[in-house]
Amino acid sequence: MILFPNCKINIGLRILSKRPDGYHELETLMYPVHGLCDALEIIPGEEEGVSFSSSGLSVDGPVDKNLCVRAYEAVRKRTPIGGVNMHLHKVVPMGAGLGGGSADAAYAIRGVVDLFDLSWSEPEMERVAAEIGSDTAFFVKGRPAWATGRGEILSPADVSLQGYRLVLVKPPFGVSTAQAYAHVVPSREGESLVDRLSRPIEEWKRTIFNDFEPSVFAQFPRLKQWKESLYEAGALYAAMSGSGSALFGIFPPGKRVILSGLSNEFVYQEDMV
Repeated sequence: MILFPNCKINIGLRILSKRPDGYHELETLMYPVHGLCDALEIIPGEEEGVSFSSSGLSVDGPVDKNLCVRAYEAVRKRTPIGGVNMHLHKVVPMGAGLGGGSADAAYAIRGVVDLFDLSWSEPEMERVAAEIGSDTAFFVKGRPAWATGRGEILSPADVSLQGYRLVLVKPPFGVSTAQAYAHVVPSREGESLVDRLSRPIEEWKRTIFNDFEPSVFAQFPRLKQWKESLYEAGALYAAMSGSGSALFGIFPPGKRVILSGLSNEFVYQEDMV
């Protein structure tokens, strides 16, 4: 079988507090971007365990640490299954805050469950996915969701960007989690993100914020410049996704978006469905 793990954007991200387990309590809206995706092939293997290969963008790190491999092992730990061969063609940029690796893991869980005809419910798959990464569970359903906790507690979100034009800009560098959290100050002050996002999109620029931006922009001023460029190009709302380094702009339906000054940046556009 061939699956197409898509990415996501975060619309608003509040860092509420530091938890005793070392993670941070978050509040964010995760929104799927279906057009930008990887390709993951999973077929039965002749030997036990998992054989993994990749193409496209370079996938760093040892094979046994790869999120797709970890996803297979997480399923096998819970129920006897045969071996598989996996091939990942990587398209979604890494170190971007787009959740590409998490999506690969979630789709690997879904694919292995389907391949071996396991009678797992979506909540069961979400529980396993949450053990692999904070935002991995989101991609099991892949629908707009409010995410709290460290990002793994999900509830449906009645927010739609259907028809709007989305533009993603990813510079030729990533932002590590440590860099993103370097100077973050958690705070619970102000309205909840749910209340803020209930307002018209034209008001989001003044009310919806990503709490990582001050810390990350101070370290990478170019990102702040690109956010400003998205607004200059006509975005109704622009922000950094997750902990960066990707930025996105939401534009009016039918808007023809032209960005100047590009060099090595990755740029993607789609009309949201």
